[in-house]
Amino acid sequence: MEALPYLQSISLKKDKIQSFERYPFSIPAVRELSSLHFGKNVTIFVGENGSGKSTLLEAIAVSLGFNAEGGTRNFNFSTRTTHSELHRHLKLSKSFKQFKDGFFLRAESFYNVASNIEDIDDGTLINSSYGGKSLHAQSHGESFLSLMMNRFGGNGLYLLDEPEAALSPSRQLSVLSRMFQLIGQNSQFIIATHSPILMAYPNALIYQIDRNGIHKVNYVETEHYEITKAFLNNPNPMLRELFKHDDT
Repeated sequence: MEALPYLQSISLKKDKIQSFERYPFSIPAVRELSSLHFGKNVTIFVGENGSGKSTLLEAIAVSLGFNAEGGTRNFNFSTRTTHSELHRHLKLSKSFKQFKDGFFLRAESFYNVASNIEDIDDGTLINSSYGGKSLHAQSHGESFLSLMMNRFGGNGLYLLDEPEAALSPSRQLSVLSRMFQLIGQNSQFIIATHSPILMAYPNALIYQIDRNGIHKVNYVETEHYEITKAFLNNPNPMLRELFKHDDT
């Protein structure tokens, strides 16, 4: 039996849910969920805003013991309790081997994580695990990359929610490179993203999340890839369509 993936699958305990008419169980991605298997190295959730990919990733993170706003499993701060109850209704299937390192990175609340790191730091934490420079003293993108380069140590399970939010295309390529290094050190990634660059990681297991639920797709079949490719290959027709006057 292989050690990876650390998180092998999840399933929804539907018999424990009182109503599928209320959030988050009303989201098609949740309502249609029975079981979901994860790739050995990289699993990616893609979908439109509001499709439920971040809600699902958050529930997985909380079920694994991570703080809902992000950080390691040792973080227990809360600036505002807004996460859903979905985590209570997930059943996790894990490897026989426990991951040694882990981090839940979510773009929207990373500022709160950085603040908490400074609050609890005794003078050594930032130097030993975060590159020797306050995350608040770096740009948003620099702090994201610093986290991956310095805090992520391998033999880990890393959950990333829209990490591309603060990253330039070149920095996204740097993230791919760092992912490759960490995967070589027995790590697993689960990522919710809109980025065609990040979802291009070789042999990533990609799940499309939409109004019909969750289904596997190939990279070139994702709407993100198709739209980006069409636009970059020939932007003018698309721009003309977007900017045309409606005289009717």
